[in-house]
Amino acid sequence: MGETALTGRPRVVLDTNCIVSALLFSRGRLAWLRRAWQSGQFVPLVSRATAEELIRVLAYPKFKLDPAEREALLADYLPYTETFTIGHEPALIGLRDPADAMFIALAQQARADVLVSGDEDILALRETLSVTVMEPARFHAWLELR
Repeated sequence: MGETALTGRPRVVLDTNCIVSALLFSRGRLAWLRRAWQSGQFVPLVSRATAEELIRVLAYPKFKLDPAEREALLADYLPYTETFTIGHEPALIGLRDPADAMFIALAQQARADVLVSGDEDILALRETLSVTVMEPARFHAWLELR
């Protein structure tokens, strides 16, 4: 797979919903995910598009976050990431939500070890993609076995 050569840590693409859940809900079902990236169990991968999506989602009114709170949350994630520049997003047969293409393109082009998502549209493609796709719970179990 695409493990980081120097560290042996898996390189992982997280969809925005996973990141937001881990950042906003410290006692939620994905709280472990935040601890895992901060402790170096894996390296999250980001592209310009996925980082912009995260910034946009954190600004949603439903989260009631002021700019300083959003900045603090980003500071709990972005410093732990590896940035990758993706080329064009390929047309994917069967992709129901075009907004998901950025995560798939990042995972494939960066040769990520895993794409973690709870999004049914992404999960529906897991058998056809060249990258391993896992739901958060399965990824957690996989990390624990390493």
